[in-house]
Amino acid sequence: MKRSLVASLVAVVLALTAHAALAETKVRVGWCAKTVSSAAAPFAIAMKMGWYKAAGLDVELVPLAGSSACTQAVATKEVPFALPSVEPLAIAIRQGVKAKIYYTAYQGNIYGIAVPAESPVQKIADLKGKTIGVISMGSAGVPVAKALVATAGLNPDSDVTIVVAGEGAQTAAMVRSKQVDALSQFDTQYAMVENAGVKLRLLDTKEIDRYPANGLLALDDTLKSRRADAVAVAKGYAMGTVFAIANPEAAVKILYEVFPQTKPTGKDEATAIRDDVKVLGARIVNWKLEKAGVKRWGENSEGNYAAYADFMQKYGIIKDKVAAKDLITNDLIGDINRFDAAKVAAEAKGFK
Repeated sequence: MKRSLVASLVAVVLALTAHAALAETKVRVGWCAKTVSSAAAPFAIAMKMGWYKAAGLDVELVPLAGSSACTQAVATKEVPFALPSVEPLAIAIRQGVKAKIYYTAYQGNIYGIAVPAESPVQKIADLKGKTIGVISMGSAGVPVAKALVATAGLNPDSDVTIVVAGEGAQTAAMVRSKQVDALSQFDTQYAMVENAGVKLRLLDTKEIDRYPANGLLALDDTLKSRRADAVAVAKGYAMGTVFAIANPEAAVKILYEVFPQTKPTGKDEATAIRDDVKVLGARIVNWKLEKAGVKRWGENSEGNYAAYADFMQKYGIIKDKVAAKDLITNDLIGDINRFDAAKVAAEAKGFK
């Protein structure tokens, strides 16, 4: 009798466990770089703190070759959500893709052209005849480099050469060996290159500083059919962002725990954490709402997107005009912001 009771209880527990597992929806989110880096801290924090689990999600980051690859993966439904920059979306819209950025993650532009600190190149016009390294040919660094070169009156197809320089230490090695003269990458990558011992200097790109960079992207149909999932993915990311800003060191430690492959090798832990806090600091500047003058996490500034669309058309990233309303939607922002940011920040500061 007792054995029967115990067996019944075990069966109930197993059934409940199986039901809980089934209750979590697997969600694949495109990460627009070949490797997960410290910039993924908001996702790691949301996973560690159980915020995604509480929302019934099991989130998986899927590394892809760049923003173009991410946008294509969303368009072909390989992933329902991704975190690309806006340029490939503007191109895809003219190809009939109906998708929108529903949460701006980086309110300020994370891209720009950097050169070694000792380089004789002082301005973008000096790049004539030079080689520019990007993470991949599918990275937004490619169209951004071409547009910035065009602003200086150069022909991006003949006056410069764009090549793949990889990421982090690989990029640093390319710069050190003078295989590239400049880089068209982004804030956290530049911090990683400097951590690898190569000092960089950003060229003046004030014209694009106020333009938005990456945001959570989904097909229009997905935003309708999977609205709750879209909100939960973005809300967890937003809460993770607040946490990371409040306690960058804790964010890095959580990142190492959730994504062990992000922990650098060949360094003691204190040095690794210090270096990655520096990398995270480069991104925090562009996470902050003040950069775009918005009030809510993820809010898409229609004015900034419209200005960037004009810039993209003017300098050849896109051929036809794209309206901001075709790129973005703020329809989910109210639901995404249904959390206590002050409470999350306090929890971060007290995290052990």
